Amino acid sequence: MPRVVCEPCVECRFTDCVTVCPADCFHKGETMVYIDPAKCIDCDACVPECPVEAILEASAVPDAWK
Repeated sequence: MPRVVCEPCVECRFTDCVTVCPADCFHKGETMVYIDPAKCIDCDACVPECPVEAILEASAVPDAWK
């Protein structure tokens, strides 16, 4: 299942998650980054690189962040 970037990413200045992505599926928005689910290959390379633990499986996103 592709990953999604959640609320803790807002205003995060670290983009190591984007750099390590072999599928180039991240897009930079105005205040955070987003993952294109059509491009995500579900490799999880980005997950340990996120310093704010904002990258989750869509089914694991807390209701408060939806």
